Amino acid sequence: MNKKIIYSGIQPTGIITIGNFIGAISNWLKMQDDYDCIFGIADLHALTVRQVPAEYRKRALSFFAQYIACGLDPEKSILYFQSHVAEHAELQWILNCFTYIGEMQRMTQFKDKAAKHADNINMGLLDYPVLMAADILLYQTSLVPVGIDQKQHLEITRDIAVRFNNLYSPTFTVPEAYIGERGAKIYSLREPGQKMSKSDPDPNAAVSIIEDADVIMKKFMSAVTDSDTVVRYDPENKPGVSNLMVIMSEMGGLGIQEIERLYGDKGYAVFKRACGEAVVERLKPIKAEYDRLMSDKDYLMAVARDGAERARRLARRTLNKVKRKVGLVEQ
Repeated sequence: MNKKIIYSGIQPTGIITIGNFIGAISNWLKMQDDYDCIFGIADLHALTVRQVPAEYRKRALSFFAQYIACGLDPEKSILYFQSHVAEHAELQWILNCFTYIGEMQRMTQFKDKAAKHADNINMGLLDYPVLMAADILLYQTSLVPVGIDQKQHLEITRDIAVRFNNLYSPTFTVPEAYIGERGAKIYSLREPGQKMSKSDPDPNAAVSIIEDADVIMKKFMSAVTDSDTVVRYDPENKPGVSNLMVIMSEMGGLGIQEIERLYGDKGYAVFKRACGEAVVERLKPIKAEYDRLMSDKDYLMAVARDGAERARRLARRTLNKVKRKVGLVEQ
């Protein structure tokens, strides 16, 4: 790997929405040519919340297949399951010894999750950022795409790396936040003032990238708009219609002005149908590839094993260096 390394770990929870696809994954596809990318399914992280084992296993594999179906290329990037590379947990333990309890207790996300899961405030919730630090530092990562809720975790990762480097000489690359081209922000089809979320309790609020065409069309036909009939881009006064216009622009390749020209006076029913059809058409090859992958588990697991082996080679190099520096006896 001779380019800058980008690492991103994603928990296999909920669904991948068209909002995720437009806002994030479409940019990851471009990153593959400019960086050495490592995409991990962060299945260890998600264990901080109780999971139904059979369902969780199926969902994690589905996530893995969806990433490949979207265009993340196992030949260009490393795609793997976090739990398949034991070095993550091993480095986490060592980094725990260089992390202070007060630092973890101040983490905003720990406070939020502890409040939501008061009956299950486990050590994983508290120690989550150190595992995230291990994920990133194992691969000498230069850049990490982070959302607002993960910025604090990246800062503690940087603090741990600098602390270790100062004690034992340069060992870890100190990562920076990746600020790339931002995809359009997509809002709920039912509450256009809120971001489209995979965890929304209303099943009609979000559109999955692997839903059947008829389900997608029903969701768009029932999308919230307004009492007007004109298709016009006006996020403040017409948030629902404006959101649909952005979705159609991103998924169908039409400019906002062109959408206004084609559908401005056609009425909402015609526009919603056209928007739904554009999304269905864009997702058709993704859905077909996903179905193919899920029907060929042997291939899917071969890709996962290869990704884990490639990840392990990089991880082992870093971990061996760390173990030597802290004084552990080498094998």
